[in-house]
Amino acid sequence: MVLWSYPPTAKQLTVTIGFCLTGASFIAAGAYLSFVNIGPQQERVKARSQYVKDRLRKMLDD
Repeated sequence: MVLWSYPPTAKQLTVTIGFCLTGASFIAAGAYLSFVNIGPQQERVKARSQYVKDRLRKMLDD
């Protein structure tokens, strides 16, 4: 298997590594923010669900 038809220059390797590191850092930052915000998101979903249940109970009890 041939990776390149010609060997890359030092500049090309540097740019490629830079893009890979930038992409990995974006993925890591997104994963971090997702995990940091999961608690508040779950609380909002639970509160919304409870509101809907209470609202339905109120409507059906009347």
